[in-house]
Amino acid sequence: MSSLIVIGTHVKNMLYWLTKDKFAMCSISTEKTLIQCDFDGTVTEEDVSFLILDTFARGNWRKLLEDYRKNKISVDYFNKQAFTMVRASRETLTEFVRTRAKIRCGFKELTDYCYKRGLCLVIVSNGLDFYIDVILSDAGIRNIEVFAAQTKFCHEGIEVQYIGPDGNEANKGLKELYARLFLAKGYRLIYLGNGVSDIHPARLAHHVFARDDLLSCCARENIACIPFTDFTDVVKGLKLLPQSRSNS
Repeated sequence: MSSLIVIGTHVKNMLYWLTKDKFAMCSISTEKTLIQCDFDGTVTEEDVSFLILDTFARGNWRKLLEDYRKNKISVDYFNKQAFTMVRASRETLTEFVRTRAKIRCGFKELTDYCYKRGLCLVIVSNGLDFYIDVILSDAGIRNIEVFAAQTKFCHEGIEVQYIGPDGNEANKGLKELYARLFLAKGYRLIYLGNGVSDIHPARLAHHVFARDDLLSCCARENIACIPFTDFTDVVKGLKLLPQSRSNS
């Protein structure tokens, strides 16, 4: 597997490459397996976007959050609107993220396990590319493909744009769009997540690892899942999964 983080303005070109060459950078075993992982609150201990908004947003971003939690708006729309309230520079936010964000225990162990077993590990996140890049790079993690919100720092705040698998702007359901792409490519899909927005790709996955709100959502919808506290639990769970394809 090549050492590469695919993020930000590079995403659109990479999407075209992925759809043409079927994830050639992954070393594929007989059973093609892809692990799709959320970022905020899953890879990280806290939601990094909330940390940023709590500290730097100039406006009532929590009213937008309330609307999202009541299903009045999508998570994509929430981020697009909320981050226009952030006036801090990229440098200021980068330094903030470096001091506040923490990666959940065992994530490096998971990336090493996937590398050794030839499993594709991909992050698909509603979070912002610039801080995901900083957090992974600072942790020395460079062998993961990342699909997240592209950001542009402006006087009017941070512009957020989501690009779907077809290279066009996606207004909602980014995680589900990618899950469907991975399934269409013939992968056995394993999903890792923690939030309400993760239920959509989790419904499609062959196996699900869940915590927090996603765990509750799976229970309500009778979706079989494996609870996890940190990524050492995930690695243990992966070792116990059947090698052949089966639905959750």
